[in-house]
Amino acid sequence: MAPTDIDAYLAHLAEPQRRTLSKLRADIRAVLPEAQECISYGMPAFRVEGTVVAGFAAFKNHLSYLPHSGSVLPALADDLAEYTMTKGSLHFPTDQPLPRALVRKLISTRLQQADIERGLGT
Repeated sequence: MAPTDIDAYLAHLAEPQRRTLSKLRADIRAVLPEAQECISYGMPAFRVEGTVVAGFAAFKNHLSYLPHSGSVLPALADDLAEYTMTKGSLHFPTDQPLPRALVRKLISTRLQQADIERGLGT
């Protein structure tokens, strides 16, 4: 059965995936305190002004940050050189959270590309 909210999604994960994605969730919330949490395409996501701007997912051998745009990751290629990725997902180890500064940069880039004017939380 598909999760209905982010808490349900995280509850079904084993450690260290749950802990790592819980930290990512907290970091996204710190940057986007006004964002609405949701499930998009079966994965946790964050919506601002009706637009999904960030998300994440757990897989067997890695975790993914999802900017919900195919142009965010290429725009930050230099910052992401140590990670593997596809056009729409940034992969990172199950036990190594993304740095908060990188999360902030990913979200800022997505907001700019979506033309959403927001002051980012600290």
